[in-house]
Amino acid sequence: MELQSNLTCQNLPTIFSSFIDTFVDFSVSGGLFLPPQPTITSSPNQTIFPSPNRLIAIGDLHGDFQKTKQAFKLAGLIDDHDKWCGGSTTVVQIGDVLDRGCQELKILYFLEKLKREAAKVNGNLITMNGNHEIMNVDGDFRYVTKEGLQEFQDWAFWYCIGNDMKELCDGFDKECVKDPFLGIPFEFHGVNQEYFDGIRTRIAALRPNGPISERFLGKNQTVVVVGDSVFVHGGLLTKHVDYGLENVNEEVRDWICGVRRRVSRDLVRGRNSIVWLRKFSNELAKDCDCSTLEHVLATIPGAKRMIMGHTIQESGINGVCDNQAIRIDVGMSKGCTNGLPEVLEIDRDKGLRILTSNPLYRDVKESSLDAKPRDGLGLLLPELGPKQVEVKA
Repeated sequence: MELQSNLTCQNLPTIFSSFIDTFVDFSVSGGLFLPPQPTITSSPNQTIFPSPNRLIAIGDLHGDFQKTKQAFKLAGLIDDHDKWCGGSTTVVQIGDVLDRGCQELKILYFLEKLKREAAKVNGNLITMNGNHEIMNVDGDFRYVTKEGLQEFQDWAFWYCIGNDMKELCDGFDKECVKDPFLGIPFEFHGVNQEYFDGIRTRIAALRPNGPISERFLGKNQTVVVVGDSVFVHGGLLTKHVDYGLENVNEEVRDWICGVRRRVSRDLVRGRNSIVWLRKFSNELAKDCDCSTLEHVLATIPGAKRMIMGHTIQESGINGVCDNQAIRIDVGMSKGCTNGLPEVLEIDRDKGLRILTSNPLYRDVKESSLDAKPRDGLGLLLPELGPKQVEVKA
């Protein structure tokens, strides 16, 4: 295929798309093309959202694309063609898309596609930063898989082709095309040589102001309030609320996008930071600091509960502290515990329920409803359909 030098910037996307469709299967490339960005009425810095008729919370995904789709289908958000069918539903994905799996980029593109489809029908998909997003922006790749490195190398190959094609546009300013690998070393002490290229690519993509970090992670929130629910990956302490939730989101976003050189350690690093805290998410109810949680929620107007990921709940989604702490990380990724997908639903009419793909709950007999519910959660287990766990408001 011979590229002509008289390309214009107007016809480049069509030509590039045709080029990719000819030589690369969409699923292999990780999804290079997205539907047009619709007009968004909310600010990218918006932290507080009104209570929707239906709200879905989805936990940690960790590079497992199939489980990601299963979770969205379980909540009735996508159809058999993986297109948004959730109407005006608001969805919050609690973070940790990266690490442990091999299809991280595929999930990032998928979530962005759904964001745009949802916005066209007044739906809203909010994505958040987990500790693994922060680690990768920091260049901490302890939990990256070999396949995950390869996925980023495949992406970089096509990204560089795209940059080369842009430079063929008449009148295009070549100085606008940044070398994503600028300043990155070619070797890394203590690392097997076969991983050098993958690590270089991942640094280039995810470092502050990198193409992937800016395009996807830079749109994430670190804390969100939707109606009377506070969403955060690890947890919030009073000092975080006092700092200002909007300030938290702005500072982390500016750092990821390269506008700010540093971000406060109290926000994203260390055991008591927003994305690492486990005070309210240890699976045993006795380990949850309910008094601190109650005080934190009291400092956020209208907040009734904190919804968190980060800590795997082997028993499934659950609530403690009179359901002021709802924990939704079920370790669904094959890179974690390969748990069965579960999602939290908050419906204006039906209240709080857990939707699960666990067949044990679909097959359970009505007599088993006599079993003691889990720590304040009343079980509603129909003979058919998903487990539905009603949480006291």
